[in-house]
Amino acid sequence: MRIYLDNCCFNRPYDDQLHIRIKLETEAKLRIQDDIRNGLHQLVWSYILDYKNGKNPFVERIELILKWKRYAIVDISESTELLHYAKMCLKCGLKKYDSLHIACAIIESAEYFVTTDDGILRKSNLVDDIHLIDPIDFIKEVLL
Repeated sequence: MRIYLDNCCFNRPYDDQLHIRIKLETEAKLRIQDDIRNGLHQLVWSYILDYKNGKNPFVERIELILKWKRYAIVDISESTELLHYAKMCLKCGLKKYDSLHIACAIIESAEYFVTTDDGILRKSNLVDDIHLIDPIDFIKEVLL
């Protein structure tokens, strides 16, 4: 199964783990990463992941997240088709970079777009071509 983890998801372990939701999402995200490493899921990577990761003010986090690129089965670059999907996502009220992330996942036929971004998750019913989901619900839906 092809999945796309956005920057919010990759950065979740660095958030305040005293909040139960953040801790649970972190544990779920780490399980997803283990499953990727073990070949149970295929990771989709993109130029937007590289760009947004490069904006992280913490160099060590940039480097740790970038190491996940080696597990990706594909690295999506910008294309006319991708921008078309991104524009459709923008019309659903998603932000520019979120739209580009989702378009990358759609172009590469990812079945799931895993995020911890509440703004994206609130609009999940507006995007037809991919399942937008948080890490906890992904674990519940796919593994249980």
